[in-house]
Amino acid sequence: MAELRSFIFIDRLQPQTMCYLGTWIKGTLPRANTAAQVLEVAPGLDIEPLTDAALKHADVSAGILVVERQFGYLEFHGETGPVQAAAEGVLDALGASRGDATAPKILASKIVSSVDPQHAFLINRNRSGSMCIAGETLFVLECQPASYAVLATNEAEKAAEIKVVDYRMMGATGRVYLSGTEADIRTAAEAAEDALRGLS
Repeated sequence: MAELRSFIFIDRLQPQTMCYLGTWIKGTLPRANTAAQVLEVAPGLDIEPLTDAALKHADVSAGILVVERQFGYLEFHGETGPVQAAAEGVLDALGASRGDATAPKILASKIVSSVDPQHAFLINRNRSGSMCIAGETLFVLECQPASYAVLATNEAEKAAEIKVVDYRMMGATGRVYLSGTEADIRTAAEAAEDALRGLS
């Protein structure tokens, strides 16, 4: 049986989190404030029959289907009811429950106040979202399994006026980069950590 590494329901995709997804996904583009389901499994190829189960179970749109070295990833989105129905179809196909998903682990969580101009330059060379500006406060988070990075980012964006600089939700670990004012970043960091700890 496949290992269910994550099973993440997002009630409302936030605008920046959604737009960042739109920069690289190869499926249907999501819209802000729609519901989404993200799952990660091992071995990677087991994501294929689960995708089939989700798409045949309810009227949802698939945005991400990726099989990488060890893990497989699926994201689908739409209205809340169909997304939840499709998610149940996936669990039925797996013979699993939501509680079988691996609990997220925070590996690193740091705040850097008043980012140096050179540091901001280096961060921006590797980002896919907004630019981190010198003098802003930076929040970085690393988690495992990787796909929980999208949940941490979405919940941080709900909580405060921050910029999504980057987040990586595939691979060995997930990473989040957010910037903004000191107060907003501290609020966002707390929300991101709480979202992950709430599933632990």
